[in-house]
Amino acid sequence: MTSRDPAARLLRLLSLLQSRTDWSGPELAGRLGVSTRTIRSDIGRLRGLGYPVAATSGTAGGYRLGAGARLPPLLLDDEEAVAVAIGLRTATAQAVGGIEETAPRALAKLEQVLPARLRPRVAALAASTVALPGSGPAVDGDVLTTLAAACRDRRRVRFDYRDHEGNATVRDAEPHRLVSTGRRWYLVAWDVDRLGWRTFRIDRLRPRTPLGPSFSGRSLPAGDALDFVTKGVASTLGPCRTVATVRAPAAAVSERVPPVARVEPLDDQRCLLHMGAATPLTLAVYLAALGLPFTVDGPPALLEALRQVSRHCADAVRTDTLPQPAAPTARRNARCP
Repeated sequence: MTSRDPAARLLRLLSLLQSRTDWSGPELAGRLGVSTRTIRSDIGRLRGLGYPVAATSGTAGGYRLGAGARLPPLLLDDEEAVAVAIGLRTATAQAVGGIEETAPRALAKLEQVLPARLRPRVAALAASTVALPGSGPAVDGDVLTTLAAACRDRRRVRFDYRDHEGNATVRDAEPHRLVSTGRRWYLVAWDVDRLGWRTFRIDRLRPRTPLGPSFSGRSLPAGDALDFVTKGVASTLGPCRTVATVRAPAAAVSERVPPVARVEPLDDQRCLLHMGAATPLTLAVYLAALGLPFTVDGPPALLEALRQVSRHCADAVRTDTLPQPAAPTARRNARCP
């Protein structure tokens, strides 16, 4: 029985403290079937093991598990342990500097102590999953944690920033969310000096510490942080932009376009694709490469580029313009991989 087994009771007490911010002594005693005096004794044992349990007195008093000076052992249930293992495997493929060695090392420690019943689940995921390495610029892990803390605690952050043209500025912002598109990391924040919402590439900023004063939370004008980032970044893809009507489900189109392109569902079989590129010809090639039926109304330069791509493709497969069969070696070299 848990109440008579000190070790099992201690683990159960720790699990309860981790599941909720505040607990009263009588609540814990009722859950564990012991007296409040035993709870006080067990709290002392947890503190001896390195768990920083704060206590407050009075009728509204209770216990709270806080942050300590050293890392004590963690208590994870089955689902949490599997989730951590999956997260560590995925982290090694992300564009975050400094975790290339630490993530696999932490995963090795976790797998060493995983119960036998959980190892097949983690092994199956590892064997059947291939992560696409991040192709964007790596970001500093310390910068991410600093910004994440500022978002959580609603603290202003002042940072040096370099825009896409290389101009250096100092920005003062109220951080809202961190967004990863798979290729790059972005900070969505309220720019205090410019009085508006902005998106900042995290690989281009360097926070100044300590963090600034606290602020009241704001709401994004529409949608969530991911929508805000994709809309903002898509507008910087290039001067030639269009909105194409694609006759395919939005989910299917999203799998074929880069993260910065915005896909807007119309119904089960159609969607709008907001996309841009540096030149009309490049944008025409992007659209043609979808391999899906689509229509666009403009701009005129894009329509002409699409006609040009269409003519070139038609000429490439006309039978009367095909070259004579080449030698076997030449044919082999001309094949697509």
